Amino acid sequence: MTRVLTHPVVRFLARRLLYSAVVMVGVLVVVFALVHLVPGDPVRIALGTRYTPEAYAALRQASGLDKPMLEQFFGYLGSALTGDLGVSFRNGDPVTLILLERLPATVSLAVVGILIALLIALPAGIFSALHEGRLSDTIVRVASQFGVSIPDFWMGILLIGLFATTLGWLPTSGYRPLLEDPAGWLRHIVLPALTVGLVAAAIMTRYVRSAVLEVAATGYVRTARSKGLPPAVVTFRHTVRNALIPVLTITGIQLATILGGVIVVEVVFAWPGLGRLVYNAVAARDYPVIQGAVLLIAALFLLINLIVDALYAVVDPRIRLS
Repeated sequence: MTRVLTHPVVRFLARRLLYSAVVMVGVLVVVFALVHLVPGDPVRIALGTRYTPEAYAALRQASGLDKPMLEQFFGYLGSALTGDLGVSFRNGDPVTLILLERLPATVSLAVVGILIALLIALPAGIFSALHEGRLSDTIVRVASQFGVSIPDFWMGILLIGLFATTLGWLPTSGYRPLLEDPAGWLRHIVLPALTVGLVAAAIMTRYVRSAVLEVAATGYVRTARSKGLPPAVVTFRHTVRNALIPVLTITGIQLATILGGVIVVEVVFAWPGLGRLVYNAVAARDYPVIQGAVLLIAALFLLINLIVDALYAVVDPRIRLS
């Protein structure tokens, strides 16, 4: 047991878990302060035209806002640690259930979108780096610059116009649960996943190209070439594998960004994910839902960073000793 606890990889991950816990506590403090920093009475604002003295008192009590500030904070902290994020101002449903209902749509969109991005970015970036300075390299760089520059909502509108309106192959919007209707889920996820995937691919292609070029210029790669190793061995065993660390980093960032809610894309495609939930909650001044969504998104970011850190040690064994 002692040997396991002192293993470099275990200590490496333990430090990351500690950092994540500290960040999460900070996020909890900021999220709790959100309601109290908003000008005016958040309960009164949230009720709007539905305001009555009875509804106002009931919602304040259900939200715990009728208690002293310090008691509210520790109560919110304890409830959050047990998964209780309060109730929605809009309909009185538990925030945790609302988030869990939206999470599968966001996870499926993020996973499919990042797979599309990797399928495009990895071969395009490697090909561009291996043909540096040639016409093919210029075409890839110009295409990636175009993809980075175009807004994601415009990309979505273009795809809708081509594949839904003109060709009639795919639906313009909506969502079907994967387990209930796999075929319907596939048809509805193609366009939003392509939208986020193409934008992410444009960003990742540039990072892949830069990483491969940087590794290709190192001494050990030049030595491998001078020994007469086959070009494929030099490229994939010595160059691409050692370029995976920055690629893992940007992949994790892009995945976390999509999981965090690509709000505009979800609104364009009426996709019932976390981003659209936050958009609707802000419009309705539903602060408990906003708080819960921010907490969940922060936790997803930290989880992905932790997974990426663990993958570092798998890809590059030298990191195990750091």
